[in-house]
Amino acid sequence: MKKMLVPLLIALLAGAAWSQSVIYRCGNEYTNNVSQAKAKGCKPVDGSGVTVIHGSSRPAGSGADAARPKPAAGSPVPARVDNSAQRARDADARAILQSELAKAQARLAELKTEYNDGNPVRTALELRNPQGYPERVEKLKADIARQESDVAGIKRELDRLPN
Repeated sequence: MKKMLVPLLIALLAGAAWSQSVIYRCGNEYTNNVSQAKAKGCKPVDGSGVTVIHGSSRPAGSGADAARPKPAAGSPVPARVDNSAQRARDADARAILQSELAKAQARLAELKTEYNDGNPVRTALELRNPQGYPERVEKLKADIARQESDVAGIKRELDRLPN
């Protein structure tokens, strides 16, 4: 028991000695240099959950820089789209969404007519097999709910488009 307690205490004391004092946040950067932090007006951060990585310890080509594609030499920078082209795209998008909305509303009307306020007309197959009727009613309810959700989503998309 004592043999296990001594190394445990040493490990706890060593961990406390290695912990850093105060870490400062300067916008999107972190530092533990007090003079640099005061010069930039940084705010102290509680030390939990912050890992300090020194610039020289990171291998070249790792992190966010590696994920970002490098532009090829001589490649043109994408030009901004002029207002008239953007308005044309927005108008096309609006027309497409409005046609989709009309289709979705027509399908919803069909489903509601077939559902008949919870009493759809029984088919010949359902007269012979009564279990099929409640299954069809549940399927119609689910289809109506899904279609109503689709209509609401298309309306939200239309509202997001500029006029």
